Amino acid sequence: MNVYSRIQANKKEGKKSFAVLADPDKASAAQLEKLAHESMEAGVDFLFVGSSILTGNHTDDCIRILKQNSNLPVVLFPGNVMQVSAHADAILLLSLISGRNAEMLIGRHVIAAPLLRESGIEIISTGYMLIDPGHPTSVSYMSFTTPVPHDKNDIALCTALAGEQLGLKMIFMDAGSGARVPVSGSMIEEVSRTISVPLIVGGGIRTPEKAIDHCTAGADMIVVGNSVEKNPGLIGEIADALKQIS
Repeated sequence: MNVYSRIQANKKEGKKSFAVLADPDKASAAQLEKLAHESMEAGVDFLFVGSSILTGNHTDDCIRILKQNSNLPVVLFPGNVMQVSAHADAILLLSLISGRNAEMLIGRHVIAAPLLRESGIEIISTGYMLIDPGHPTSVSYMSFTTPVPHDKNDIALCTALAGEQLGLKMIFMDAGSGARVPVSGSMIEEVSRTISVPLIVGGGIRTPEKAIDHCTAGADMIVVGNSVEKNPGLIGEIADALKQIS
């Protein structure tokens, strides 16, 4: 079963998916090994790899370490075309539908297309929506885009619906790494009720309670990265919490 089929199957069964995000620049080899072991033992569904900006060429090494130390699918969550790797199982081909920067909507995808075809990895077209986290983020700065206002549920649901109508396979609402204000439950609920494709939510998930709130509101998958770096034990805590509601 490929990655997207697994996500769809989880959604159909009412099982909430849990992905842990690894930043190739920030994590050492030892930290990645520990992350992989802890994620597998906790029952995490996917390992995501990516960053808004990379200062080193560590993506391939990061993926190799994760795959050597777990049997979990490794999915690219790229900030740019330089983060494409044939060693991954799949890639979220992100179109930044919340912004109006053509490079992030289609421009860089044109450059990456031949590389992706040659890589042979599974491609999952994903509508990426930045939601205002209460402070400037690396993603908004690097993408030259303005996030959807935190309290504008109508804009969010119409944006997500347009993404689905354009044929995108998933919608990813993200408040960004270290978000002070996570995506609101009411926004998740309204978007989830409006679209039929899987909904991913990330940014500012620091506790099992927040993970449960997001999933109860309608998220099909949550992604945790920055919080896990600061508190590795959070992986098991969130995984256990999600099992109680799936």
